[in-house]
Amino acid sequence: MSNDLRAAPPELSFRPSLFRSFFLGGFECSTHRRRDGQRLDLLRTTRHDVLVSQDYRQLKRHGIRSVRDGARWHLVETAPGHYDWSSVLPMMRAAQEVGTQVAWDLCHYGWPDGLDVFSSAFVDRFAAFSGAFARLHLEETGEPPMVCPVNEISFFSWAGGEAGLMNPGCTSQEHSDDLKRQLVRATVAGARAVREAAPGSRILLIDPLINIVARPEQDPAEAAARNEGQFHAWEMIAGHMSPELGGAPELLDVIGVNYYWNNQWLHGGLREALVPGDPGHTPLRDLLVGVHARYGRPIFLAETSIEGEERAPWLNYVCEEVRAAMRAGVPIEGICLYPVLSHLGWDDDRYCPNGMLELAVEGEERTVHEPLAQEVEKQRHLFAALCGAS
Repeated sequence: MSNDLRAAPPELSFRPSLFRSFFLGGFECSTHRRRDGQRLDLLRTTRHDVLVSQDYRQLKRHGIRSVRDGARWHLVETAPGHYDWSSVLPMMRAAQEVGTQVAWDLCHYGWPDGLDVFSSAFVDRFAAFSGAFARLHLEETGEPPMVCPVNEISFFSWAGGEAGLMNPGCTSQEHSDDLKRQLVRATVAGARAVREAAPGSRILLIDPLINIVARPEQDPAEAAARNEGQFHAWEMIAGHMSPELGGAPELLDVIGVNYYWNNQWLHGGLREALVPGDPGHTPLRDLLVGVHARYGRPIFLAETSIEGEERAPWLNYVCEEVRAAMRAGVPIEGICLYPVLSHLGWDDDRYCPNGMLELAVEGEERTVHEPLAQEVEKQRHLFAALCGAS
């Protein structure tokens, strides 16, 4: 594409440049232990770990040249301080061969067995692992990596600290708060180790973007407090809150926001989702404007999807909202289809049809959900017309 075609029109003061393509494909890479103790490994169960080269090539044919993927800490650190990169190197080399840019999750809910998440050793070992990964990436590719140290600190601390849905299996607000602070410590230490090992590395801080609405009979203060809580991890990492955790403004590099169809809901009782058009629903564009007004950092939509036949309509809605936010001055770097590959559910192994690619393989390629693939192609052209993002 020529420089003239990629030039941003006068209405935009920002042109995306962080990723090789405006649309990314995210591969579900959760490795946590469920409440029953069973460890998940979604890269294995989707066979992405063995089909990684084919998966990257297939996405490239759909114009997706950037992905989110995972380095599975529990497989790499086989003993304290000893690293086996055999689960990472084939993925890294496939990306190099295909020409795919990878943003790596270093801790996607899981950690090595025998390591207490609340211990100082957790922070120290995660920092060492992060630095070792950055050195490996630099040696293999000649480039500093792009990493998300700890994925979704806010959700992680709720699911593992308050709801007991995953490791460490705690069920109190106090444990949730303690877990959030510990995950921030690990993120800060990991980010510093990555940058020391590979100057120029980019740090992605990814968390859900939510909106909880009080019911008419409720005091709105509690819902408001929950909404404010979604920002606490970012505030801590930036050193604006709990500075004893080691955060600093320069660590708040790129903000990733995850937004699904049910990220807005009525507070309390059964979780009732608020969808576009419902009273109390806030347009996604306004939520994005709010995050940028608060932090002034580059943003990307790090996860978004829905199941079934609503996949294409949902992406259409999200893209319209993102373009509106960009026109309002929000520097949005990209949209990640997460997951881009459908997978089995965390708790019951049910099939979750939420990707552009399905688990089934025909020949050497995954089966494609054509309506979503067609929507991606349409949206790629619309974003190219808006800001030159291919």
